[in-house]
Amino acid sequence: MLTDPSSKYRPFPPVALADRQWPNRTITQAPIWMSTDLRDGNQALFEPMNAERKLRLFRTLCDIGFKEIEVAFPSASQTDFDFVRRLIDEALIPHDVTIEVLSHARAPLLRRTVEALQGARSAIVHIVNATSQPFRELVLGMSRTEVLTMAVDAVRLVKQLTADQPQTRWRLQYSLETFTATEPDFAVEVCDAVSAAWGATPENKIILNLPSSVETATPNVYADQIEWMHRHIARRDSVILSVHPHNDRGTAVAAAELALMAGAERVEGCLFGNGERTGNVDLVTLALNLYTQGVAPGLDFSDINAVVRDFEACTGMAVPPRQPYAGELVFTAFSGSHQDAIKKGFAARQPGSVWNVPYLPFDPADVGRGYDAVIRINSQSGKGGIAHLLESHYGVVLPRRLQIEFSGIVQQHSDRHGGEIGAEALWQLFAQTYLHPAKPLRYLSHQLFEHTQDQGIQLQIKWNGEPYDLTGVGNGPIDAAVQALGAVSVRSYEERSTGSGGDAMACAFVELATANGQTAYGVGMDGNIVTASIKALISGCNRLANVTDFWQHHVIESGGFIADSTPTAGAAVNPTP
Repeated sequence: MLTDPSSKYRPFPPVALADRQWPNRTITQAPIWMSTDLRDGNQALFEPMNAERKLRLFRTLCDIGFKEIEVAFPSASQTDFDFVRRLIDEALIPHDVTIEVLSHARAPLLRRTVEALQGARSAIVHIVNATSQPFRELVLGMSRTEVLTMAVDAVRLVKQLTADQPQTRWRLQYSLETFTATEPDFAVEVCDAVSAAWGATPENKIILNLPSSVETATPNVYADQIEWMHRHIARRDSVILSVHPHNDRGTAVAAAELALMAGAERVEGCLFGNGERTGNVDLVTLALNLYTQGVAPGLDFSDINAVVRDFEACTGMAVPPRQPYAGELVFTAFSGSHQDAIKKGFAARQPGSVWNVPYLPFDPADVGRGYDAVIRINSQSGKGGIAHLLESHYGVVLPRRLQIEFSGIVQQHSDRHGGEIGAEALWQLFAQTYLHPAKPLRYLSHQLFEHTQDQGIQLQIKWNGEPYDLTGVGNGPIDAAVQALGAVSVRSYEERSTGSGGDAMACAFVELATANGQTAYGVGMDGNIVTASIKALISGCNRLANVTDFWQHHVIESGGFIADSTPTAGAAVNPTP
């Protein structure tokens, strides 16, 4: 049992920002996106990507539309250095893409970093050093002044090294690692010092990255910190304010969204949020969140399945089935009430109208998903979902009361067998229940004949494998067949068509009732509507236990049943010779 945490943990202190403006803002345009899948994402993998997998993922990121991609930490390993060189030497970088590389603020590492980038068309050198009090005191053993000097010296060295390579368009990014735990006055002092050292101008902006290296507070606190910096940093018109939210508290996406409202212009993260510890911001979720609010994200996720395949193949990680937008089951409803609402939403939807389907805030088609998997069936499913699958896959539109009846059959099947029932298995269960019952009654053929002003029928059936001829007369072929079968009455009757052209079939639904009130549906399908209706009647009789008992005891064992002494309004049954 968890004990009282008050003696161990303290709430993160808020920022003094009484007149905060971000709560009144909305996001109206996409940020500058920077993917760090190949660096932050890669270093968090149990087995880091080899060069071929990194190259495949790099190409995927380019295809999606990322214009800034952090590709490596070249001073950390020969593998990363060689990957950067391969991208440059083999001209693998699209003309509109800028690669970024990371380095700590140490001279030997910075020299190696700039060496790795030699000959690049456009590059961002990303310098990082920790600035918070716990890191200054416990990790670095440095004072504020020493940390500030380290940052400024690193920037000056990069400026000197890159000045010797004018063929490359050089840009600088500086990250205050552990920004969220850094005193605001010191954070702005460091930012202003590195901006001055770089000589940032509106034409040569510096990227100041303010990461929640460790998520320490609620997203609104992070937004306050970003807005405070947005207001207080010098040379604001010469700065691109960037954020890199981590996900220790599970709120990285929310933190990024609020940070954009607070003045951030750029977001760093990974496709599906993989990064150190609990990961960083999920760029797919963030981008598509903007999309659902009418903001064009500038990233192409129109084939999300392809993105998932490339990501999983390259990283060895799995995208969870309920991952927002991209998970296999994210657009899938098993709950009966959800399915019913979704089915009604689809039925009411008009082409070109605003998307307004209950329980689906996002159109699956926008990420290349079909509607086949929107409703799937298990023991939690209801009539709406079952009806939707039969209609969307097989063109069979069930009457409402039949939806209710069949949903009980499906639930019993699911309870017995467990797991999900796919569309094909659902159809097999429907056909087995309604369309193809082999016993006790089976339709063979029929012939219609005129009888005064009524309709007569001669109906050939089998009862438990034995052939019988039945005769009945009624006010139409269906009523005549009911009279021939005996023991039941028709409570409701509907007919539909399925398919079109030469594949069109008539589908008849009949709800039968016995004298004691037992009811059941029967379904028949045939190219001829009368035949489909007769099959539906026999299907319903087969599903009524009282009727089959009646036939067994009163028709078959007694040697025949005549409901009326004349054939004008009755039925006769005789074994076929």
